[in-house]
Amino acid sequence: MKNNELENELEKISNLGIKLLNSARNNGVAIPEKHSDKNQHYFHGFAWYATYFKAIETAYKWIKSLNENDLLTEYEIEIAKVGISEYCLQILHGIPMSQSEIIRPDEIFIDENLIEEFKKISQTIINESKSETKQKLCEIIKNNTNNGIFPNIGLDQTNEQIRQEFAKFTNEKIIPNAQKWHLNDELIPISIIDEMSELGVFGLTIPEEYGGLGLSKTAMCIVSEELSRGWIGTGSLGTRADIAAELILVGGNEDQKKKFLPKIARGKILPTAVFSEPDIGSDLAHLKTRAILNGNNYEVIGNKTWITHGSRANLMTMLVRTKKDIDDHNGLSILLAEKTSGNQDDPFPDENIKGGEIDVIGYRGMKEYDIAFEGFKVPSDHLLGDTEGQGFRQLMSTFESARIQTAARALGVSQNACDLALQYSQERSQFGKELINFSRISEKISAMYAETMIARQLTLYAAKIKDTGQRCDMEAGMAKLLAARTAWASADSALQIHGGIGFASETPISRVLADSRILSIFEGTAEIQAQVIAKRLFESNNR
Repeated sequence: MKNNELENELEKISNLGIKLLNSARNNGVAIPEKHSDKNQHYFHGFAWYATYFKAIETAYKWIKSLNENDLLTEYEIEIAKVGISEYCLQILHGIPMSQSEIIRPDEIFIDENLIEEFKKISQTIINESKSETKQKLCEIIKNNTNNGIFPNIGLDQTNEQIRQEFAKFTNEKIIPNAQKWHLNDELIPISIIDEMSELGVFGLTIPEEYGGLGLSKTAMCIVSEELSRGWIGTGSLGTRADIAAELILVGGNEDQKKKFLPKIARGKILPTAVFSEPDIGSDLAHLKTRAILNGNNYEVIGNKTWITHGSRANLMTMLVRTKKDIDDHNGLSILLAEKTSGNQDDPFPDENIKGGEIDVIGYRGMKEYDIAFEGFKVPSDHLLGDTEGQGFRQLMSTFESARIQTAARALGVSQNACDLALQYSQERSQFGKELINFSRISEKISAMYAETMIARQLTLYAAKIKDTGQRCDMEAGMAKLLAARTAWASADSALQIHGGIGFASETPISRVLADSRILSIFEGTAEIQAQVIAKRLFESNNR
């Protein structure tokens, strides 16, 4: 398949995908209580189909852009063929929402005639799903990677330079040490944090007037992916700063911006998000932690959980209930609560705050904590934006960025799994030949690389929309939904390629597998993402 042929084929598939989605939505409008809990299989399945169609669309735009700029090579062509042929087959026969849940086209009421039309139009690229095509792609991946050549992601010159800079840092400073840090359950070394600060990680998207670099969310995606490719902990550390900074930029007054943002940008303040509570999960509107105004201070009383980097951090963005008579989201506020950085022996040295570490199987480097507040004092002028009751709205304004960042971190984890699988398959021999020369191994590697690229294009697309200032909660949810599943699938396949040794804790792929599992849970579970996507599609003319 030649360049123009592939572009034309993907355009036809993308356009028909929109028709299929609209058909499903129109047929589903009449379903009673379609948003109710008892219809989640249909409702969330619809979201998965929409995500696949959007992923194909963004992959098409990627190929089209490369072709128009004479940058499209065999490498990108074969990636697109392998990835999109598989997605077309799943659209026709069933999309895995999880390991035990399949959604099929008839279950979301796609018109049968349109399905037949989709089958005919996509048949050319489906024919490329053969074993031979996947083996060819694996050979291309092997030869190019071994020669330091990588597929063209489609970045502009500035963002490509950023990617290369952080790829170098990750290769030299993180990858050689990540497994040791993980096994020792160590916090990210201060020396690494200092180097990340010098590279501008913590001020990447903070405006220059507040001491940051003023770069785009697209740049943040690129940085998060590269750092997470080394170790998810380092990738996630930067996003702590980005989320806190966005909260202050969106909701803070000028004094709060001037006080906190320059210090965050320089890495002098390490923030943590203090939102989750026991038994609350994603239902943040009904959290119970209270902040009572007493003179010039709020006194915080309550329990928080799953607080990432809770001990070392010295700024907490705290979601609390300041209006005791209002038990929904209208009673919530965000406090900018400063605290003393803790250490191993004394994790929470301040008065009226206690906490304990939560042992986790992965996602190490920052540590997770339960924290109890027993009258912890926060100055009243640290109420974000000066007005009570705005906390939930302020937090919602950051969800798009947080979910795009999580997708980027998932891509880094997925790419790490791809790299480890490729490396091991060439190092390990069985029955007189390298593992990579067995067809099922090479096909696994091809599928991993292809789906990672497709998820990457969807994530970059969401980031670009965010950079324009448009609402993108649907696209951000799609990116996180797909990238998180891709990370888990890649890690699982990579461990299978390793065989028994992959199950040993000393082997990096065991860490990557553990790290990948959290991605479908935090920043809104896969189920929550599907709910958000489908609701947005039904409430508007979004496609």
